[in-house]
Amino acid sequence: MSTEEEAHGTPAAEDGQGAEPPEDPHPEEEGAGEEKKTDQPQPAWAARRDLASHTPRTMGFGDGSRIGGGVFGGTNHGIGGGTFYGDVLQRTEIVYRFDAPSALPASGEIAPSVLTALSACFAPGRDDFDALADRLRDEHVLVLSGPYHSGRRTAALMLMHRIGADPVRAMDRDTTPEQLTAGIKGAEPGGGRTGYVLCDLVTPPGRPLREADLLAAREELGADAYLVITTGPAALLEDVPVVEWGAPAPGDVLAAHLAALPGGEERVPELLALPATAAFLERHHQPREAARFARLLASYATGTAEAARLDGFSLHALERQVQEWFEDDGTVLHLREKAFLVALAAFDEGPYALTAELADLLYAALERTDSRLQPAVPVFGTHIGKRLQLARARRFEAEEPTEWGPVQQVKAAFLDERTPLVLLRELWTGHPSARPALVHWLRQLAGDGRPFVRTRAASTVAVLAHTDLPSAMALIVEPWASSRLYRHRSVAVGALTLTHVLGTPHVPRILDAWCESEESSLRWVAIRAHGMIGPERPVEALAALRAAARHEAGRPEPDPELMGQLAESVELLLLSPAGEEVTAELVRTVHDDRPAADLALGGFLGACRRADQDERHGLPSVLARYARASTTHTPEASGIAGLWRTALGSRGHTRDALGVLRQWVLAADRAPAAEWALAALLPALVTTEPEHRRISHLLRTMPGEDGAGPPPVAARLLTVLPRP
Repeated sequence: MSTEEEAHGTPAAEDGQGAEPPEDPHPEEEGAGEEKKTDQPQPAWAARRDLASHTPRTMGFGDGSRIGGGVFGGTNHGIGGGTFYGDVLQRTEIVYRFDAPSALPASGEIAPSVLTALSACFAPGRDDFDALADRLRDEHVLVLSGPYHSGRRTAALMLMHRIGADPVRAMDRDTTPEQLTAGIKGAEPGGGRTGYVLCDLVTPPGRPLREADLLAAREELGADAYLVITTGPAALLEDVPVVEWGAPAPGDVLAAHLAALPGGEERVPELLALPATAAFLERHHQPREAARFARLLASYATGTAEAARLDGFSLHALERQVQEWFEDDGTVLHLREKAFLVALAAFDEGPYALTAELADLLYAALERTDSRLQPAVPVFGTHIGKRLQLARARRFEAEEPTEWGPVQQVKAAFLDERTPLVLLRELWTGHPSARPALVHWLRQLAGDGRPFVRTRAASTVAVLAHTDLPSAMALIVEPWASSRLYRHRSVAVGALTLTHVLGTPHVPRILDAWCESEESSLRWVAIRAHGMIGPERPVEALAALRAAARHEAGRPEPDPELMGQLAESVELLLLSPAGEEVTAELVRTVHDDRPAADLALGGFLGACRRADQDERHGLPSVLARYARASTTHTPEASGIAGLWRTALGSRGHTRDALGVLRQWVLAADRAPAAEWALAALLPALVTTEPEHRRISHLLRTMPGEDGAGPPPVAARLLTVLPRP
């Protein structure tokens, strides 16, 4: 793709004509009218809480305790750590042969030697396999239905082998229900049993496989011929008795294939005990992948394959599966199901209904790209079980966090947690013609009213940016950051934050440049993002925020909203695990100049308003930290006390500081732990007579909650104030 094509998001098609993007208004225009009137900036603390609550499991954190911790505050050793993302998001040079030709013909007679070889390494997917063979002997026709690549074809052939059918013929897979009888005939007089296998029966729209079709086939077969039909989840069946076929356990397939190899039976326990084998078996692989891994294990056992190939096989098998999904011509996966795969990658472990709803938005955009016709989205016709089978995903019930509290939801998630990352990378880099529709869809998600949807839009863009930073910035992040809508800007902040979490280079440089931009929306995004990623580099983040504060203060008309955003970013840094270092840096610079002082004190007082676990009447977080620091005699205790004295004595912050201190006294009235902590802090705030008068006046005159009289704790706290 040329640079010009990348900039416009319209990659050239193979015939030389550019693929026009779907009609997509600028995100700023999407918020015109009523949406612009109701659009309000979300507090930074709430935005960080949403990011913590709704970011995918593969990003390395899923709850508030991890924000500012593992990922933000240092090295993350979880699934979102360097090894995981390094393996998944960066391609390696190891080559695997996944395209070995099958020994089974698409149609025609199957050699007995092939069936014998298959029988030697066959692992039945169910305990009653012999009973199924007996049923085939009695009924002559059997229909096996199950997921794709679950070993249905092998099972059909092994059923024929068990009943002693010879010859066994594979029927053309394009055979339709009407053509069943034309493709079969009874056994030759005096001959043995004849077997027919029709794999992946095609059922045209409106023409299901019916019981009448099976009765006609059974009559045509006669006494010594047999037929096994296999179908996928999407096949249309009407009044047909079906045997549900499930894939055998990968460990069983692996053991069976290893045992069938020359000299392999003796080494099976040893090879199954390898760490690479254990890691492979944890990943819910298909039988075909287990068979290939068995061959690779055999090569490793003979010294012809290196251990690195074993370690990388699982990921490369997953990559090959994703490539197959998108290379499919629609025979197995309709475009609507491909859109669902992309949506599931974005909303992995999210509510199924929401994922399906938003998948249809993407399907409509892809339809416009594909045909330039008005898309028609079917209202009905999908089944959650069959759809998740195709996606190699699972259904489960779990609580979903909301702003009102957790609620129970039916959710969907890929069986292999690496799939979303691999799928999004393959879509963005391997199928650039889908970019216009994907970009349009992501812009729709960024304007959604649900925090979960907006957060997943941000995390999806983070993966795209890690894969191709220039294109993701130009097509998605920069338009969001330049939007007049706060909602879009907040999603840009989340995308940049998570892009940095993934280890993508240059994000701090982008933010530093935006901090001094002439465009206020870019400054807004950069300031808030510094607060999000700053805990891992607190000194540099605070330096950037101070520079932005001075830059704003030096403008002819400083933007008060941006000054407030600067203070909120400092608040985030103070409440992170890097809070002790942040406190020391604020103490060091609070007297440098007026912008530095306003930044430090505004952020400090904002942090003092926050309670542990975000509870309305919880212990104030900064007060709890002071209690711990004073007990362990660490410098943070004197730093917190120093910032309090400066705030109480600052003409521009005294009123706010007294209001926060009043909240702390009320918290002390509710919780003994808060009272003990405040009793330890107050003496450190009284070093002069004016300080004593200010605090003692507050304690003597402050009202209780809801207009009640002074809280009893105020009188007790008065007794700890020293006379300077």
